[in-house]
Amino acid sequence: QVQLVESGGGLVQAGGSLRLSCVVSESIFSHRSFGWYRELPGKQREWVAGVTDGATTYYADFAVDRFTISRDDAKNTVVLQMNHLKPEDTAVYYCNLGSSGSYWGARRPGPYWGQGTPVTVSS
Repeated sequence: QVQLVESGGGLVQAGGSLRLSCVVSESIFSHRSFGWYRELPGKQREWVAGVTDGATTYYADFAVDRFTISRDDAKNTVVLQMNHLKPEDTAVYYCNLGSSGSYWGARRPGPYWGQGTPVTVSS
């Protein structure tokens, strides 16, 4: 059973930073892409950023120049560093295991999700 466990969410003031981590219990971690997604209050879940098995990264427009996704294959961990946070970034953030190691695995969700970690940005 694949498990993804997110951590690092919390309350932060606008302009602040948070570092989200996702630990994955998956023996083929190094061969998969990962994505971070978020669910704003009352909205559908949306893609935030993705990283391929080769560590190529992709970002939604709102995340460019503010968020950084990275992976540590030795620790089966995917990290989302979020800087210059805005109140509109308030959401529950989810880690997702891609169905492949390619761009599409980083850009479209696979079937495995973490439980989510809430982020609240106050103005």
